[in-house]
Amino acid sequence: MSKFRKWMIVAPFVFAGAVLLFGWIVMLLWNAILVPTLQVGVLSFWQGVGLLVLTRILFGSMGGGGWKKRGVAGAGFKQKWMNMSEEERLKFKEEWKKRCGYSRD
Repeated sequence: MSKFRKWMIVAPFVFAGAVLLFGWIVMLLWNAILVPTLQVGVLSFWQGVGLLVLTRILFGSMGGGGWKKRGVAGAGFKQKWMNMSEEERLKFKEEWKKRCGYSRD
């Protein structure tokens, strides 16, 4: 059996174990910190796992690399901006105004 096939068999178990471990950690931290300080309700294990998944969906990249991988933020965008002609920059600014109602002039 090749390494790849072995990994394909083991990977789902590793992933599930990691989700359960981090869900348990979320539950412990919630119950140890937020319950005494903010008087919120106690979190069960499955609620901790659900909260972990929810925050990953809302704030995480889910393995896609987020904005940085697409070259939109940081140095990637700056490089794109520097390579644009003056006409492309004006077109971009107009599109930005049209979509967001805001321009950095």
